[in-house]
Amino acid sequence: IWPQCFKTLPSSETAVFITILFINNLAAQTCEHAGQFFSSGHTNNWAVLVCTSRFWFNYRHVANTLSVYRSVKRLGIPDSHIVLMLADDMACNHRNPKPATVFSHKNMELNVYGDDVEVDYRGYEVTVENFLRVLTGRLPPSTPRSKRLLSDDRSNILIYLTGHGGNGFLKFQDSEEISNVELADAFEQMWQKRRYNELLFIIDTCQGASMYERFYSPNIMALASSQVGEDSLSHQPDLAIGVHLMDRYTFYLLEFLEDIHPSSKTNMNDLFKVCPRSLCVSTPGHRTDLFLRNPESVLITDFFGSVRKVEITTEVLNLTHPIQRVEGSSVNGESHREVYSYVDQLPVSEIIHQKPKQKDWHPPDGFILGLWTLILLVFFKTYGIKHLKHIF
Repeated sequence: IWPQCFKTLPSSETAVFITILFINNLAAQTCEHAGQFFSSGHTNNWAVLVCTSRFWFNYRHVANTLSVYRSVKRLGIPDSHIVLMLADDMACNHRNPKPATVFSHKNMELNVYGDDVEVDYRGYEVTVENFLRVLTGRLPPSTPRSKRLLSDDRSNILIYLTGHGGNGFLKFQDSEEISNVELADAFEQMWQKRRYNELLFIIDTCQGASMYERFYSPNIMALASSQVGEDSLSHQPDLAIGVHLMDRYTFYLLEFLEDIHPSSKTNMNDLFKVCPRSLCVSTPGHRTDLFLRNPESVLITDFFGSVRKVEITTEVLNLTHPIQRVEGSSVNGESHREVYSYVDQLPVSEIIHQKPKQKDWHPPDGFILGLWTLILLVFFKTYGIKHLKHIF
């Protein structure tokens, strides 16, 4: 049903009027999408990923950190913008049945250590002092760039912590701890020194929600794997390695991130639902009151991805063939061209959901010991203790 004014206009003027309305509507939608694109206001991304636990039985904490490291690299954050702190080197531990590997799945097919891991702080370098110095920028002049957080007031920073903690503290190396007050003051120093635009804090530890209770600086969004008084539980036990491979919260976080791509529109509200109590057993928590934007308008890639550089060109590009040809050196007067193409990516989503292979089966704990005990009992019952010397 047309409005009454359209009935009094000639057909040509009506067509022009409709065209103008369509253009205005299209322009309004374009401005709205552009506003969403630039709403974050950041121009670069950084990540500080910290494992605070030593010793072989804390294998899962190293796997947690390396899993997040692998995900942020896949989504575009380069090593130059990642500060990786690992309190122990599980890949080279003498107990590791598969040296130079760290697995995050019981199939032992997803090696998160890989061949391109750049660890910035390792072993006894992972201390509360060094962690706070990285955040606040108070490092000695001799510290190389790879160990610095060179962020500014246009930086979106992801900070991920995993280890053993309690109500209001997180242990480092089983010898010292950082309190929630110290962490809150460090973030305030970062804000005062204009070292971040927005900050996403994620912690996977027991009573993790207690670590963000004291935050008071603006533009901070925080997530934790458990509430005060709750434990964060482990996941994926592996009998060959002898320990659990990951924690529950980070496992489902990794599973969630595998479906994210650089142009994904998934927002933070989806991240809040990543591990419900039915899966985590603990109750994950989040805090958004300090954050200025609505979490529904915050894309996952605002923190886990990277701002991609765009080069404007007036040339016509052929996008039908995914190859690039580069001029090389001439051989016998003829120019030599090298052809490059993309390699197939690892089907991580298939690896995560597949069932263990039969060859990966191992006897249950105590099976061998119980078998030997049964053999000895049968021997004693049959021959008596006088024949024991024939065994040894």
